[in-house]
Amino acid sequence: MHLSLYEASVPVFLHYLSRLTGFVEVAERFARENELSISELLSAKMAPDMLPFERQVVTATNFTLRATFPLAGEAIPPYGDFPETAAGLRDRAEHAASLLRSLQSPQFAGAETRMLESQAGEALVRLPATEFLFQYALPNFFFHVTAAYAILRSRGVPLGKEDFDGYHSYPREP
Repeated sequence: MHLSLYEASVPVFLHYLSRLTGFVEVAERFARENELSISELLSAKMAPDMLPFERQVVTATNFTLRATFPLAGEAIPPYGDFPETAAGLRDRAEHAASLLRSLQSPQFAGAETRMLESQAGEALVRLPATEFLFQYALPNFFFHVTAAYAILRSRGVPLGKEDFDGYHSYPREP
């Protein structure tokens, strides 16, 4: 079976954008129940030189557009201007998901022949499309999703593997 770059990217990003939104919702609930300011969780970091939770979510969300639109041969659309709040993170994810849903599989025809470029910190990454997706875009996206998850877990937010992937199911302790 041949897996297209559309199938390997857009549905994956859409699924995990919904998981990121779920992280934000669980963080909001945790903050409410524990009388914390949600801004404490949004600004939480795992290490001093690491991006805070809010920036991890923004970076992961924006990365979905940075990856898919060039694969489709399209310019990366504007990410949008959203407040650095929980509601802003949810709106940003929905905006990105809407843009991703606008992409259609036929737009990815011939994507394997494209060379794609992306700024990676101070480095310029230039890779054939297949390598770009599998060796750069997906790993970077999941790095930021995992970092967001780990930051919240380190603050006691009750997230589990089922929250991360949406497939697992485990009994919750009372």
